[in-house]
Amino acid sequence: MAKSLIIVESPTKAGTLSKFLDKSFSVIATKGHIEDLPKSSLGIDLDNHFAPEYKILKDKEKLLKEIQKNVNVADTVYIATDPDREGEAIGWHLLQNLKLDNKKILRITFHEITKNALMEALDEAHDLNYDLVNSQVARRVLDRIVGYKLSPLLWEKIRYGLSAGRVQSVALKLIVDREKEIQAFKTEEYWDITSDFNINSLSITFKLNKLDGKKIKISNELDANSIVEDISKGTPNLKEIKNSQMKKNPKPPYTTSTLQQDSNLKLGFSSKKTMMIAQMLYEGLDVNGENIGLITYMRTDSVSLSENSINDIRSFITKKYSKEYLPNSKNIYKVKTKLAQEAHEAIRPSDINKSPEQIKKYLTKDQYNLYKLIWSRAIASQMNSAIYSNKKLLLDVKLGKKVYDFSTNFSDLVFDGYKVIYNDNNKKEVEKTNIFPFNNLSEINSVLFIKSEKFQHFTEPPPRYNDASLIKKCEESGIGRPSTYSTIISTLISRTYIERKDRAFIPTDTGVVVSDFLEKYFSNIVDINFTSDMEDDLDKVASGKLNWEKVVSDFYYPFEKEIIDKEKSIDKSDITNLGKSDEKCPECGAEMFIKLGKYGKFLSCSRYPECKGMKSITVGEPQEVDEKCPECNAELVLKKGRFGDFFACSRYPECKYTKSLKNNEKKVLEITCPECGVGKIVELRNKRGQIFYGCSNYPKCHFTSNNLDKIK
Repeated sequence: MAKSLIIVESPTKAGTLSKFLDKSFSVIATKGHIEDLPKSSLGIDLDNHFAPEYKILKDKEKLLKEIQKNVNVADTVYIATDPDREGEAIGWHLLQNLKLDNKKILRITFHEITKNALMEALDEAHDLNYDLVNSQVARRVLDRIVGYKLSPLLWEKIRYGLSAGRVQSVALKLIVDREKEIQAFKTEEYWDITSDFNINSLSITFKLNKLDGKKIKISNELDANSIVEDISKGTPNLKEIKNSQMKKNPKPPYTTSTLQQDSNLKLGFSSKKTMMIAQMLYEGLDVNGENIGLITYMRTDSVSLSENSINDIRSFITKKYSKEYLPNSKNIYKVKTKLAQEAHEAIRPSDINKSPEQIKKYLTKDQYNLYKLIWSRAIASQMNSAIYSNKKLLLDVKLGKKVYDFSTNFSDLVFDGYKVIYNDNNKKEVEKTNIFPFNNLSEINSVLFIKSEKFQHFTEPPPRYNDASLIKKCEESGIGRPSTYSTIISTLISRTYIERKDRAFIPTDTGVVVSDFLEKYFSNIVDINFTSDMEDDLDKVASGKLNWEKVVSDFYYPFEKEIIDKEKSIDKSDITNLGKSDEKCPECGAEMFIKLGKYGKFLSCSRYPECKGMKSITVGEPQEVDEKCPECNAELVLKKGRFGDFFACSRYPECKYTKSLKNNEKKVLEITCPECGVGKIVELRNKRGQIFYGCSNYPKCHFTSNNLDKIK
């Protein structure tokens, strides 16, 4: 019997596929990439058309030998790595490293792990797409050049251990620029006024919008009081009743980007957690004793659905709901971003008839919630629009020559349409409201003033980026690709360039300095348009319209010249010296400078290196605690320093007693331990003051991690 070998990336995927095939097939997994550029050198032959010098990964050497044994006994080898550029590159690496003489080598791609999809892929086997391979090679080479050439300059001019990335540096700049915008924001006071009027015995609240036909701006309470008094003395008149109907159309099925955004807003998942769970749903889970891939491939820019899946969804809608929920023809969507389509379909359930409730008992809570989101969005995308009946009431109050214009709106959901299954408001859908019962002014008998209220507000700065808003901004700007967003965010956090606080991103001192350095000396690297244009070029390589070596060459030579110039012209003290402080050196009394160190900002004597006096910078206001100083009996306060929280005497500097935060004063997070599933994750500190995370169920559970993002 002829023997066929299928090579995939994931062991889970291999296990799922094996159950669809007879004994003439065997399936083996590469467990990701089998080779990469070396860590200890550039790994690119700059004098030979930028040829990458890939090396077999040490932990894959044994696995590669096992794959070779399977290849040796096979007649046909199918490369079934993921259907994107990375998957194509892994297939290419396999061809380069395996002895494939006299073997029939074919590439198969499928976007859902089902038996039908696999059989169709085997029937439509083809050659590797070398345009996709070249695009991935170009991206890898460009990223290596930026990282390998720029990172040592950061070590030399700022501090050792820093690194820069081609795409993540742009994302960092977005976060830093937003933080600067927030800090520079000047709050302004403003007031709103609402008034209640009795219209045909109905009490209705209106909002004041205009004075004498111009938009009203009330900046202080004195003006607000004057206006409120005017309104109480004036004559109210209902001017117009505007009746209208509004349709709200369903959104397209999920792409990688929109799934990450929605799961962050609706479920509170980080982008990394979303992709991790989606990978599980795609590769296959045990459902009632059968290993099943529940969703299609989760790295995609496409909003299209296959003809078969649309027919299945329309059939489901017909059976589950009445015909009025089904459009006469299928809903078609088009990509609105610059991003290229890396897969043929949007993310959807592999089998629309497997409802979330049906399989809930086989899934974890997080798997169920994400699957439900994908399932309901896919069905909703092929349903009719929701219909609202709207009324807008326009009213004015006249006092002498003054005319105050008011308005109010009534909205009633008269047909829920796609909302019957999917809520796109990120909150519970508002129940139907009582619509204003009158349609024409002729029906109005009386309009009487009841009361006015004034409300003080202050303008607020733009919000910090979170997973959803940062991904949306990157996608709109054409920065990176959907499959990279999760990695970009995780890298910025792991390098301590940003911190996540209440789901929002805050740049650290180091992140700000690195971003400012890159913007000042390597503006192209952090320029949105430049990075977006580079992505466009990589897409052209993927479609065979551009030579990958030209893309790399056009970037490399000007960049290399910049590196050489900046190595000579930049003085480290100009970068790490962040300005003068009001503090005096505790050793010699000289003024102190704010400098950037390994753990953030600190104060250093201006006479350094003659005087090595230094002080830490506390962050935030100290908080009083119910504890006395053991040395002088004064109150202790909780302060924040560069090594984290610590206790200090309130009489400092007269008394210099301090102590670190004890382990029994640890912060408990609302995250269940991923190892034991019983304890909660707690924030701990080691002897050096560095934060790490452990399980509250210790010593029964020994789980620890340095990366909170990985736990989430």
